Order: sequence, then structure tokens, then C-alpha cells
Amino acid sequence: MAISPGKRKVVTVLSIDGGGVRGIIPATILDYLESKLQQLDGPDARLADYFDIIAGTSTGGLVTTMLTSPNKDNRPLFAAKDIINFYLQHSPKIFPQKSQKSFVSSLASLVGSMMRPKYDGKYLRSLTNGLLGDLTLKQTLTNVIIPTFDINHLQPVIFSTNDAKLNDSKNARLADICISTSAAPTFLPAHDFETKDAEGKPRSFNLIDGGVVANNPTMMAMSQILKEILMQNTEANDIKPMEYSKRTLVLSLGTGVAKHDAKYSATRASKWGLLGWLYDKGANPLFDVYVDASSDMVDFHVSTLFQALDRKNSYLRIQDDELTRDASTVDVATTENLKTLVKTGENLLKKPVSRVNLDTGRFEPASKDEGTNEEQLALFAGLLVEEKKHRTSQ
Repeated sequence: MAISPGKRKVVTVLSIDGGGVRGIIPATILDYLESKLQQLDGPDARLADYFDIIAGTSTGGLVTTMLTSPNKDNRPLFAAKDIINFYLQHSPKIFPQKSQKSFVSSLASLVGSMMRPKYDGKYLRSLTNGLLGDLTLKQTLTNVIIPTFDINHLQPVIFSTNDAKLNDSKNARLADICISTSAAPTFLPAHDFETKDAEGKPRSFNLIDGGVVANNPTMMAMSQILKEILMQNTEANDIKPMEYSKRTLVLSLGTGVAKHDAKYSATRASKWGLLGWLYDKGANPLFDVYVDASSDMVDFHVSTLFQALDRKNSYLRIQDDELTRDASTVDVATTENLKTLVKTGENLLKKPVSRVNLDTGRFEPASKDEGTNEEQLALFAGLLVEEKKHRTSQ
């Protein structure tokens, strides 16, 4: 869906972080939001009907694709309420958990993880190919943005529905995009495929996880809005480049991060060499550091921007920064941990609206009159329905 001139009061954005099995957390939030939309606008309401742009990285890219890919009736393949069960059913097969082993076999497993990805990715490839078939990027029901990184050219590759409509070489299969944006280094293998331009010339992609580019893709979505406004550059466009952020409504969903002081310590890290930074008690510290830093820097920037414009209520970031133990990992897909993550999402709805403290990086409760995340999402749903009705009347 292009940002058409003269039809919008606001541009609506949904952004979903990466985070492996922790994608259950934003899935729980989206289930609640879609249920509110259905209460206001009928049982057939789907998130793709209300957002101009849905951006997702890694596991967030999978959720984005599920919400926006068309079925045979040209409606979303998945309702938001179905995504939690999708994670519960398929995560243990994407990230199969090893049983308790002897010291020797555990050592062999550790050495193996140094030599190849922790998981072979075969089930994920089969699953996405089976679900999405030959659907391509330009067929999504609203504009999507999914980042990846090309290790051949050492260059980010950002897949966008609008770009795919203009450039055939960017109109990749959605299955290939999902596999690529989820290919977290050391966890899942890189993915390669080809597309062709309008003249049949092939273009090769050698891609890994979009989390190395933007684990929080909110800024990418906002940049896409500005890009389209600049490209249109018409008098009929009532959203001008200098005011686009004042006319943007953003919902940004995190997948949770480890509680401060709960995962790593400088005392431990000071003794690490390359092996320690790549593997510590089943986790990958280097990967965690880069991914969390990427997400936080985006939130710092966007939060500062909206606060400076006195538009803080137009940007809602929902994130849990108190995950501990298995819940803070990306790949512990045990039944117990998956249920814990569902409960984490449900509890997060009941927590007060929070904003990042620009000095400490911690999420702190906002003013009491803003209520809980659940209450704010209900208000957000009302704004989305109002905007949709405004466009319909035009």
C-alpha cells in the first residue's frame, strides 16, 4: 500500500523486533490489539487492514509475513490469535532441544557448534516454503519492510513491498526472505537465492539475519515513509517532508531483553577470548550484545524524536527488560519456556506504559494517566479504526 497523497490524516506503522522464540511476546500483544480492532470494526478486522507499513526483523519478519501474506480469498493467511499457537507448535522443531548428555558428548556438541550452525534450518525452510509457496513480496496486503544482510557484498539488503513493485530484482519469494532474515549467525545457516529483473538478468543474494542491520526496524519503516513522500513531491500530498513525523502513528514491539545484571558480567567477560564471546553457558554473548544494542539505539532515537515534537503519545514502544534464565534466550524451545514467554506477554499487557530513560537505558513507567499497555493499545485501536474510516470516506 503506497502512501497516497491527500488521503491520510496520519501514516500508521507497526514494527516487530527480532528475537527467536521470544517472538511469542509481541504475538501476544498483537492478539490483544487485533481483538480490540474486531470489537470496534467487526470480526473480519485484521491488522494488515490498518497499518500502512509493517516492519519486522528475523522472527519479527516471520510474524510480519504471516500477517500480510494473502490466502486464496486475498485475506491474511493468519489472524493474530493464531500466531501464538504457531510458535508453540513449530518452535521445538525449528530449535530442537538436545537431551542431557555425558561430558564427552557435551564437549563434542560444543566443538560442533564452533564448526557449523547450531541448527540445520531444514525444518524452517520446509515450513516457510510449504506455507508461502511462490508468493512474492509485491503481493503482500500492505507494505512490509524486512531487513537482511548480504555477506557477499557486506551490505544491508532491505526488502520492501513498494521497492518490489518498482524493481523486479527485489521482488523475491516471501519464503526466501523469511529464511534469510531469520538466519542468525551461529544459530541458523545463511541463505542464498536468485531473482531476475524485468529483462531476465539474474541477481544473486547471499543473506543472513536482519538483526545485524536493525533488530528493531522502526527507523527503517519511518525512513520508508519519508522516502515515499519525497518521491511523490506533489502539491496534492498533504503530508510534507518536514512534518511527516508529526503525522505518524507508531507501535513498536520488542521481544524482551535480559534483566540488567542477569545475563553477563564484566568479571566473567574480562576472561573471555574469541571462544568465550561466541559461547558462554549455551548463549552467544557477542550476538546478544550487537542485537540488543541495535534495538536500544533505535528506541533512543525514535523516543527522543517524538518527545521533542511533543508527540510522545503517537509512539508506543512495548518492551520487557526483565527477562531471566531461559526466557532471555532466542532458542530454548522447551514447552516450559514457551509457556513462560506467553505468560510474559500477558503480564506485559498489564504493566504500566513505560518509556526508555535516555540516561540509564531502562524502561521506566510513564505518567499514571497513560495507564497500562493494555489500556493504551485499546486507545491505539480506536485511532486506527478512526483513520481507516477517514480514508474510506475519502
